[in-house]
Amino acid sequence: MFIVLDILLKTLKNEVKSQRRKYLILTAHQPTYLPWLGTFHKFLLADTFCFFDIAQYQKKEWDNRNKILSQGKELMLSVPVKSQNHFSKTIGEINIDNTTNWSQKHYKAIFLNYKNHPYFDNHKNFLENMYLHKKWNKLVDINICFFRYIFKLLDKDVRIVLASDYNFQGKKSELVLDMCKKLEASTYIFGGEGENYADKASFKNAKIDLIFQNYQHPLYRQYGNKMNFVSNLSIIDLIMNYDNSCVKSIILKNNLVFG
Repeated sequence: MFIVLDILLKTLKNEVKSQRRKYLILTAHQPTYLPWLGTFHKFLLADTFCFFDIAQYQKKEWDNRNKILSQGKELMLSVPVKSQNHFSKTIGEINIDNTTNWSQKHYKAIFLNYKNHPYFDNHKNFLENMYLHKKWNKLVDINICFFRYIFKLLDKDVRIVLASDYNFQGKKSELVLDMCKKLEASTYIFGGEGENYADKASFKNAKIDLIFQNYQHPLYRQYGNKMNFVSNLSIIDLIMNYDNSCVKSIILKNNLVFG
């Protein structure tokens, strides 16, 4: 009797574990600075999101900079970093160069360009705290702070993990595959460039489905901008123009949606 019950319990546990893996959608992204909408589109599709803080730091990419809207044009905000020997450092190892008052300048730029927008006050306290009341030494820390703020705003139950907490092995496609296996993913969402390096056969052999994001940037109202719509800005632009309740639907508009 007890032996039979034990076998049944083990069978049920295995079935539950199997079902969990069957429907676990994973995506990952470097913790970049003030990301664009496409990054959060991946988050909204996933069950688990991995901050890929073990990726090599990319100079002159988006790890430490992004764009906001200023008088109808793009304005780049860049965090100064100590990037010596950056080819041997991960984004998680990059230190901020605090010899300048960059944080005050970034807050001032956001304040001056968005203070009259309809939803600036929704985010003012957070931005003041992030830029004026905290001192950041690691680039990854301020980046993740902003990510988590947007995650909370999007109000989706997603497991958040750090790649540096695991021992993922391999390079490029092998590294992603190992991450999928260790996090028990059944589906992985690559970014737009993933199709250029993903070894599709190895994922197929591991019974892991692949999705390659092809994000279609939505058009939305940009307060005070009577010129042509400016796309591919930081999500800051969107949250200043729309209430939190609308942000998720705008990110997903005309794009892949699950459920």
